[in-house]
Amino acid sequence: MPKLGATADSKGRLRTSKEQRRVILAEFERSGISAVAFAQRTGLKYSTFAAWVQRYRRTKRPVRKSPLRLLEAVATQPAPVVVPLQVQLPGGARLEISEASQIPLAAALLGALEKSC
Repeated sequence: MPKLGATADSKGRLRTSKEQRRVILAEFERSGISAVAFAQRTGLKYSTFAAWVQRYRRTKRPVRKSPLRLLEAVATQPAPVVVPLQVQLPGGARLEISEASQIPLAAALLGALEKSC
């Protein structure tokens, strides 16, 4: 690839405009080859080309996304269908437990009834 529209200064160095550099850098990004290989193909001095790439990448603005926000999510499970537990005691007494929080109380009651019998 020839250097696009490069002009020589009084010392014989080739000068390129910013627009010409943008075109060359865009071609480099499309090429998919290393910077060394690209500089050799185009006849550019590697150190010059590497400086262009470095400046280009430093000034290239990343696409800003909205800031990351973390939110607390509280998952609630639907209330389970509770089928009451029924305990039929001798003598016809019946004990019904419909909530798990009632289990310790029911156990204490059954323990007390067992001791009294």
